[in-house]
Amino acid sequence: QVQLVESGGGLVQAGGSLRLSCAASGSIFSINAPMGWYRQAPGKQRELVARIMIGGSTNYADSVKGRFTISRDNAKNTLYLQMNSLKPEDTAGYYCRVDLTAWGGGDYWGQGTQVTVSS
Repeated sequence: QVQLVESGGGLVQAGGSLRLSCAASGSIFSINAPMGWYRQAPGKQRELVARIMIGGSTNYADSVKGRFTISRDNAKNTLYLQMNSLKPEDTAGYYCRVDLTAWGGGDYWGQGTQVTVSS
């Protein structure tokens, strides 16, 4: 069973920065499974923010390109999302996801961490 625990959310003023962390149990980092960050604002659908693929390539939602950076530390079994130049529209619950279906496993989500950006 894989467990994902996010941390690092909080309240920040527009223009500020936060770094989210997603600590993972199990050996998912040893297989470089695809991982991603998603967010969901009240009344809106959950959307992809950024993901890192098997070979290490990354992609981002257009709304966060140039401001957010996804990275992983395999030694620490941790996924990160560095968020700079935050805007009020970035306010949402942020969720970590790992997709192990290619290895016969499941599709796992963390419980989320709230990010609130004040104007």
